[in-house]
Amino acid sequence: MVAALTRLFGVHNLALAEDVVQDAFVRALEVWKQRGVPENPSAWLMTTAKNRALDILRHERTARTYAPELGRLLESEWTLAPVVAEAFGESAIRDDQLRMMFSCCHPQLPETAQVALMLNILCGFGVNEVAAAFLTRHAAMEKRIARGKKVLASSKRLFDLSHLDEQDLPQRLSAVQRALYLLFNEGYHGAHAELAVRAELCVEAMRLAELLLAHPGTATPATKALVALMCLNAARMPARVDARGNLSALYEQDRGLWDRTLIAKGEALLDHSATGTTITEFHIEAGIASLHARAASLEDTNWPMIVSLYDTLLTIRPSPVVALGRAIAIAQHEGAARGLAEIAAIADVHRLADYPFYFAALGELEHQRGNAAAACEHFLSASVRARNPLERHFFERRAREVAT
Repeated sequence: MVAALTRLFGVHNLALAEDVVQDAFVRALEVWKQRGVPENPSAWLMTTAKNRALDILRHERTARTYAPELGRLLESEWTLAPVVAEAFGESAIRDDQLRMMFSCCHPQLPETAQVALMLNILCGFGVNEVAAAFLTRHAAMEKRIARGKKVLASSKRLFDLSHLDEQDLPQRLSAVQRALYLLFNEGYHGAHAELAVRAELCVEAMRLAELLLAHPGTATPATKALVALMCLNAARMPARVDARGNLSALYEQDRGLWDRTLIAKGEALLDHSATGTTITEFHIEAGIASLHARAASLEDTNWPMIVSLYDTLLTIRPSPVVALGRAIAIAQHEGAARGLAEIAAIADVHRLADYPFYFAALGELEHQRGNAAAACEHFLSASVRARNPLERHFFERRAREVAT
């Protein structure tokens, strides 16, 4: 809705587009409470936003300037309604979402601000969720998003992919891919206050990534690797929460529940991504996910290869979370004591002070060493930092199990 409205109003009227979307949802709350939820809620919201756009364009056309590329089409009553209707068509919305993604990746903004803007405007993330995705504070992220919107609103028009030159493509596409990666991760193991797994966010990330695959200018090897990674991780989602609604660790999961169709699609895309001269973090992470997907059990997993892939990943995009994953893989291959030593050696380990799975990893490894008291303490520390009830219940359960 934001993408379609921004196409009509012009990117300089981004705030107006967001206001119209908010009005549509407020109207839904009022009407649906009395009449019930319509059979097609999305279509209802789209129609409401479209009608509101028509009202604004009719009544404020002399007070505002709108999308310059649409010109006089918005000034004539004969062409206004067809133009608005076309903007809300399925094909047009797909194109506008692509244009909005690339418009958010303005060259005047650093990559982190570009990604934050995409997550906020196009993907509907609140400031808290964006801040959690970047492991930063609410106030800092709020300022970053506000600055990004100001830069975006200063643009004359949405970015046009048909004029995308080779020099500009890698920079903007990299930020778009990163945003979709974070969107998927927020759904897969994010910081939502109520839910540990938000399948709808994963589905949305995969849908937007498919738009990149469908466009010849953006269907790069990195894009294919990114979608492969999403498919391979999404394939494990049916087993991440058990029948009682509890989180399941990798070693507990029923691998028979993993989606083999998604795994096959991910493997095929990973194969197709093996072209060109650049290896991205998506290639490496998809490779790690592929090794997990191929293994019949935790013990059958090719841990030495996973450690090697983590070594490569650390050179491409170093982070304490990646270093933690590497340490856990080393522990699976060389024992708990070596894994604990690798965790202790993480250079910026202080950045994991609020990350619950850091303490959970320490708890699992201390449990493997037979140190029940330390293991229990670490799991309780993880439970204090849990981001939702499912995580908290999982860590508290593990604390009870290792204490007995």
